[in-house]
Amino acid sequence: MSGNTFGTVFKVTTWGESHGNALGVVVDGTPAGLSLEASVIQKELDRRRPGQSSASTSRNESDTVEILSGVFEGKTTGMPISMMVRNKDANSSAYDYLKNIPRPGHADLLYHEKYGIRDHRGGGRSSGRETLGRVAAGAIAKHLLSFYDITVFAHVIELGGIVASELAFTEVMENVEKTPVRCADLKAAARMMKAVEDARTEGDSLGGIVEMIATGVPKGLGEPVFDKLDADIAKALMSIGAVKGLEIGAGFASARMKGSQMNDPFIVKDEQITCQTNNAGGIIGGISTGLPIICRVAVKPTPSISKKQKTVNMENIQECEVQVHGRHDPTIPPRLVPVAEAMVAIVLADHMLRSGFIGPASI
Repeated sequence: MSGNTFGTVFKVTTWGESHGNALGVVVDGTPAGLSLEASVIQKELDRRRPGQSSASTSRNESDTVEILSGVFEGKTTGMPISMMVRNKDANSSAYDYLKNIPRPGHADLLYHEKYGIRDHRGGGRSSGRETLGRVAAGAIAKHLLSFYDITVFAHVIELGGIVASELAFTEVMENVEKTPVRCADLKAAARMMKAVEDARTEGDSLGGIVEMIATGVPKGLGEPVFDKLDADIAKALMSIGAVKGLEIGAGFASARMKGSQMNDPFIVKDEQITCQTNNAGGIIGGISTGLPIICRVAVKPTPSISKKQKTVNMENIQECEVQVHGRHDPTIPPRLVPVAEAMVAIVLADHMLRSGFIGPASI
């Protein structure tokens, strides 16, 4: 199985299964001399950690990170940084009956057909728990970008059909962690929580939309033609298992606009050429414009639900029904927020290094 590594200079390789002994990540390409403590990684992992509210799974994991290599006396050495988190609260018995019964909406059947073998415990490698390694790597990327005043943050703007009001960046950053659903519109967040509880009671789940914003990104990131900045961001975000759609800037709304509405006029501000508007979402021609990068992802409802669903038994090739037990998130978007931030940060760190904005002695 290939496809476990992402990035060109800042390379990220995740490993491990949901119910295996541990999961982790190897990050190659971090410049030497970067101050890095485990607490930087842990802070982000704690945001992704399960069992924090009724909007997430009840699986109780501390997700304590162990840095195995690449850091010496509090600084990166320039060598690969390997990190590991041990699984403590996996209950594999809840998945025994699913060994030959693929769950609708999951990768179970396709993994089995492609590889002839799969780890059925908790989804194995296809589990959302794989994103743990992405968040750990993203924590390093975000930490590196902070030295260049680049900030990446995300928030839930829609959940279960409930749409949040548009808020200023500062208000989003101030409010996003105040509610379990990570929606900065606190009134909408309360309604979202009620919808989540209702879905859980019904044995169902909810989808939503997460918006990512990156500020402080310099002009000039992106390597056209095939390595456009937006193309790499798209790949990064679409590689997250629950993501089914992506838009950047005006996104799908641009299909309903005229050119005179969509185009961002060039103006002079503070003796610099910039754009008057930001319908392009901070990227034109695959190259960053210096304005905030804004993108959104559509996140499907959690496929593991307790309602009965039609499926098949792969052993006797007969149709049957399945009712998924175990501990699952009633909605994915709130816990996807730190994952989405991580993937955008990884792309930006990679392109900062590729474009020469970050050098060996620039930290």
